[in-house]
Amino acid sequence: MAMTAKSNKSNTSLTVPNLFLFFILLSLFSLFIFLFFPTATILHSSTYPHASTTINVYVADLPRSLNYDLLHRYWTSFSDSRLSTDEDHRHPPSLHPVAKYPPYPDNPLIKQYSAEYWIMGDLMTPPQHRVTSFAKRVLDPRLADVVFVPFFATLSAEMQLGANKGAFRKKTGNEDYKRQREVMDAVRSTEAWNRSGGRDHVFVLTDPVAMWHVKDEIAPAILLVVDFGGWYRLDSRGSNSIESGVVPHTQVSVIKDVIVPYTHLLPRLDLSQNKERHQLLYFKGAKHRHRGGMIREKLWDLMIGEPGVIMEEGFPNATGRDQSIKGMRTSEFCLHPAGDTPTSCRLFDAIQSLCIPVIVSDNIELPFEGMVDYSEFSVFVAISDALKPNWLVNHLKSFSKEQKATFRQNMARVQPIFVYDNGHPGGIGPVPLDGAVNHIWKKVHQKLPRIKETIIRERRKPPGVSVPRRCHCT
Repeated sequence: MAMTAKSNKSNTSLTVPNLFLFFILLSLFSLFIFLFFPTATILHSSTYPHASTTINVYVADLPRSLNYDLLHRYWTSFSDSRLSTDEDHRHPPSLHPVAKYPPYPDNPLIKQYSAEYWIMGDLMTPPQHRVTSFAKRVLDPRLADVVFVPFFATLSAEMQLGANKGAFRKKTGNEDYKRQREVMDAVRSTEAWNRSGGRDHVFVLTDPVAMWHVKDEIAPAILLVVDFGGWYRLDSRGSNSIESGVVPHTQVSVIKDVIVPYTHLLPRLDLSQNKERHQLLYFKGAKHRHRGGMIREKLWDLMIGEPGVIMEEGFPNATGRDQSIKGMRTSEFCLHPAGDTPTSCRLFDAIQSLCIPVIVSDNIELPFEGMVDYSEFSVFVAISDALKPNWLVNHLKSFSKEQKATFRQNMARVQPIFVYDNGHPGGIGPVPLDGAVNHIWKKVHQKLPRIKETIIRERRKPPGVSVPRRCHCT
């Protein structure tokens, strides 16, 4: 017994110094990581709150005619009547007749909505190459958290608008409507849809008019949209709310739906390449807009001619793109007023150009809120203030050089979060760990508890009982 006690005492005396030395080394290593890699530390803690989990995704069984074959039709037979010069078809890619994954159009009217292409490309990537994906594809819908509906809804809508805009809101002679109907007839006949009422199905609707004819049918589902602007207008028309300014939104809600970024059209500017900016404020776009976008015309009249302010009419086509690159890279701030809807791809072009966004839109919804703090790199302005003569220019001039540098550093840190392109042909390949596709799935993952609760509550209702669908959110 004495020998045993002596042996244990000897082991303890040897172990304590070793443990002490170990913790000293661990502390020094942690300090090194914090000092020399602060951005990685910040992104891991704030941007990836669910980094250790995944979301199980089942891809609904739809024919290729509703996704990749639409791209074949675009490249081989489509001509966009809305463009004076169609650069895509002047120099089309060389496509093998049976190419599985054609590229997405560069036509800016369509490219800005390309999230559907990149999300599906991730899911179509072979499992062994999907180690960076937050979404895990499963082959049994009973094992899935959500069901992804692989319909290129925006491409379908835009091709209809470009070919025959007059038929868009009609059902006869409307190819887009036929495709919408084919999608809904297919998914609504499945056990997965009937089990959840479609509440765990995911539709990508980045164009505000995508799936316009069947919006009531997909309202219970998880909708990936760029904002709620067009949907709120539809809700308000059918609202019987007697309380002024309150609309019971029956189709979209921050509770179940996800705001996703537009695809930026301008190339990324690295912080190390940033040069001195000689202009105060830049805007390029259409002056005349409808509905909530009428604010833009008033701002235009106020700002035009102000020293250091550039207001240009146009869209980033081949010529306008070069103008936008120059304007955004040589200006401190980029104006982002509401258009036909509260947001646009202009915001994400500004972020990639390290041009501090000035957001003038009282009802805007932004991608990845809660993961990203936009106030760290953007200036938010109330419409009532922006319309006061000289107010906006004086406000922007009040920011110090140090404040603007901090905004730009924070913007550079989040630039990758708004990038879809994974650098692989056809979008088939590993997605960036910190890119837009993974952040979208992380945001859907955050919605799951409420969605699953809704599904269970719906199941326990007695037969014949109906409850009005309301998606109140503020």
